[in-house]
Amino acid sequence: MFQATRRRLAIWYTAVTAVLLLLFASGVYLYVRSTLIERIDDTLNHVVEIVGRSLVIEPINNHADRFRINVEASFRDNTGTVEDDHIDLEWFSPTGKLLWSTLSEPLNIPIHGDRTGETVRVVKGDSENSKFKIPHSPLLLRQVTQRVEVRRQVLGYLRVSHPWFEVTKPSRQLIFDLALGIGLMVLSVGASGWFLSGKAMEPVDQSYQRLKQFTADASHELRSPITLIQTNVQVALADLDLVEAEATTSLQYRQQLKVVERLTQRLGKLVNDLLFLARQDSGISKDTFSACPMDALLMEVVGEQQLLVPEKEIALSLDLVDPPACETSPELLENWFTLVGNWDQLVRLFTNLIANALHYSSAGGRVKVELARIEGTNRVSGLRYTSAQLQVKVSDTGVGIPTEALPRLFDRFYRVDPARTHTTGNTATASATGSGLGLAIAQAIVEHHQGHIQVESSLGKGTTFTVTLPITLES
Repeated sequence: MFQATRRRLAIWYTAVTAVLLLLFASGVYLYVRSTLIERIDDTLNHVVEIVGRSLVIEPINNHADRFRINVEASFRDNTGTVEDDHIDLEWFSPTGKLLWSTLSEPLNIPIHGDRTGETVRVVKGDSENSKFKIPHSPLLLRQVTQRVEVRRQVLGYLRVSHPWFEVTKPSRQLIFDLALGIGLMVLSVGASGWFLSGKAMEPVDQSYQRLKQFTADASHELRSPITLIQTNVQVALADLDLVEAEATTSLQYRQQLKVVERLTQRLGKLVNDLLFLARQDSGISKDTFSACPMDALLMEVVGEQQLLVPEKEIALSLDLVDPPACETSPELLENWFTLVGNWDQLVRLFTNLIANALHYSSAGGRVKVELARIEGTNRVSGLRYTSAQLQVKVSDTGVGIPTEALPRLFDRFYRVDPARTHTTGNTATASATGSGLGLAIAQAIVEHHQGHIQVESSLGKGTTFTVTLPITLES
């Protein structure tokens, strides 16, 4: 499917470029051709003006009102000049009879008294004295004809001819050059279009692959609780008639309904997580941002987690890095750990991270949450922050994460150990880590706040998640 789409994109790129190049080449050709014709016409009219001024006009039989052109005196010096420029002259009597010509053979073309240039076609025979030496081939000439008159008396017609190959030869060469250039350009555009369409299709292909993986994972995650719900409901319905008769069956019935309730809650949470990620991906989320004191937020989250996991005997602590002693601004000190963000999303972010740390820490372990403010220009994993930002580190002494699993740690439904089940650990932490969406949601929230999250881990030593959030968001 993607190869066919890529092929169509490349064809469209090539076709559109070829049409544009053809239009451009046609415009260039017509412009150059019209320029050549205009130049020849200007040359012919210039020759007509020069020759017209050199004509020797004499009265006829001493009549003051009758004149004639002295042909020999008028054209004896013009033959050599026009020969060098491939221009031929013809002089005709007032009746149209050819009296003088630089051509070796008469053209036998009727006279048209038109100062605008015209193109004529002449078929010349095989003649050794022919100036153009084109046996039995059509000859194209560009001509300008000037009527010469004095006091309304027509003395004759002067016709100037120029070979048309002065236009056709460069025109053919231009067509060849343009065709060659267009051909090479179309081939280059075709290759570039194929390459660029492949690049353009890469995100689509990746999104499609992620969508397929997401669909498969979501189907798997949804199938398990739905199947368990159906099974428990079927058992409960089968034993419904025995509820009042046997206390044991009544207790079993109650347990089955509690299982259905837990599975329904888990299924609802999974759907809510998927809906949250879908809204973040589509950009339709309209969350409101306001001033959030991160110290108060973390105190609230840590306090909740401490109440939920007393049986594991894990030391959970919050460390707030004090501002430097040189800082004396009361307003800044009061808002030292305050940033612009969404309170509910940030609570969800750090609840997921702390719950993960508690979940994968063994009894007697330690989970430390540290909040610090970083001033000035800093770089975090290639991102450059020019204003102050808050940095939260969640460290544990748990089992750690293999190095090869770190690049995929934030993928949706990804688990480092597929053998782990949803019921590993207590119910509180399982709700944050069981679906495989906790870290994906955490990353989405951090990116939504224009921040960055990174992880460092060593097997058997523990894991540290570092969240960097800017104090103010860029518009």
